[in-house]
Amino acid sequence: MKKTLFSSLLAVALLSAASAGAQTPNQTLNIAFADPLSSLDPQLNNHAGDRSVDLHFWDLLVENNFNKLQPGLALSWKNIDPKTWEFKLRSNVKWQDGTPFTAADVIYSYQRARNVPGSVATFAGYLRTVETVSAKDPLTLVVKTNIANPDLPLNLASVHIVSKHVGEKSNTENYNSGAAVVGTGPYKFVSYMPGDRVVMERSKDYWGSQPLWEKVNYRYINNAAARTAALLSGDVDVIDKVSVSDLAKLKQSPNIKVFPYNGLRVLLLQPSFHQGSNPYIADNNGKLLDKNPLLDVRVRQALSLAINRKALVDRILQGAATEANQWMPADTFGYNPAIKNIPNDVTQAKKLLADAGFPQGFKLTIHVPNDRYPQAPETAQAIAQFWTRIGVKTKVEVLPWAAYAARANKNEFAVSMLAWGNGTGEASYALVNVLATADAKKGLGASNWGHYSNPAIDKALADSTAEFDVAKREAILRDAAKIVSDDAGVIPLYHYQNIWAAKKGLKVTPVSSDRTTAMMVTQDGKK
Repeated sequence: MKKTLFSSLLAVALLSAASAGAQTPNQTLNIAFADPLSSLDPQLNNHAGDRSVDLHFWDLLVENNFNKLQPGLALSWKNIDPKTWEFKLRSNVKWQDGTPFTAADVIYSYQRARNVPGSVATFAGYLRTVETVSAKDPLTLVVKTNIANPDLPLNLASVHIVSKHVGEKSNTENYNSGAAVVGTGPYKFVSYMPGDRVVMERSKDYWGSQPLWEKVNYRYINNAAARTAALLSGDVDVIDKVSVSDLAKLKQSPNIKVFPYNGLRVLLLQPSFHQGSNPYIADNNGKLLDKNPLLDVRVRQALSLAINRKALVDRILQGAATEANQWMPADTFGYNPAIKNIPNDVTQAKKLLADAGFPQGFKLTIHVPNDRYPQAPETAQAIAQFWTRIGVKTKVEVLPWAAYAARANKNEFAVSMLAWGNGTGEASYALVNVLATADAKKGLGASNWGHYSNPAIDKALADSTAEFDVAKREAILRDAAKIVSDDAGVIPLYHYQNIWAAKKGLKVTPVSSDRTTAMMVTQDGKK
């Protein structure tokens, strides 16, 4: 990938810190994290909290660190022909019960990840082009794809490898109990209390550099103010997703250091494309509309134009974000620089509503989780005011993530809110999961909660997936961004800045977007 958010200097710093870690063997790190954890099953849900925890216990065939592909459980890989890839696996890797890691584990993992019972955010999209996976020998893996896919290694950098010998006799509950948490990663499972914490200890037989911290208490504290209080009191050493309202307080503390980084995550709105009436869309008298007005592109464009994104960034995020005019941030692969920032144009928004047959507007409800995305409820309330000013009388309903995700996934809402991580660092990740026509059998649209469907986008995804020429592929992705922008298929709001804070003497260096792991935390000055 030719463009990155983090410089290669950070990679050097992190690797050096990892080497230094073996010199300090008896330390405990206490982390307070914000994203809820649905399970310790690393293949159940593609959720931010789950994936951060997974990185401690499980490895990937290929690592995507600092938006650069690097060896993971595979030492090397090569493209034999347009539809065939060969991966050479590490020979010195053992599962934490002493069983050797082989290609059979990868084959099993990719079969399992396609269809884990109870998943609401499947990993199947990453494997959508995989036709067969076979072993030439215990340490040589051959992957054949159903179409030419130059990004196969990048796709596989998001699917954790679990053990065949443990996984075959386990289900998600066995992972949650810890019985099946037998990984190849830098840490070993100690205990898990749902809704509270995961405790882990250094894996002394880990194949890579020994992590710095002997023991890690990974605590779930969803309330931002409570995370800040825990850090200031010394109850924890590191917090993530620092609230913008606490930034000044933390920066003024002599014992705390703040670590802000430009991130990949975008907060966006997903209009529902359901054909019939919706219980959350009504006329001004409260009667449900027979036809969904959000199906009209003029209505979607009006709602987008009504939003004052600069005000959201300045007042609600206090500058800890940037305005979004597409799902990718600037200077990333697939970002289209020809797309200009979306103006706040109330007059044009009202005209578009009138042209669409709604001169007096209508009533609408936005749904948002209260324990998932920083400043999301406050953002939704501001948007409700913006939309009410153009005649779309809007109210906000806030739900806990567990209830919200299940209902959003069924396209029950009129407008849902999604903070999409863009974790691969390029535009096709959202095309697969957020914008492609939802098709569970194909592994497409797992987070396409509004059921947006555009044949031009589906074609762009297919074309970009099969295109080996990097420049041509980027052109396809940029065109796709313009199509979605013109169609207002989603309504982008802003790109988050990722902010961590730690007690004095520690340093936080992100590796992959906004994941939070113990491996990111080093002793300041020991690089």
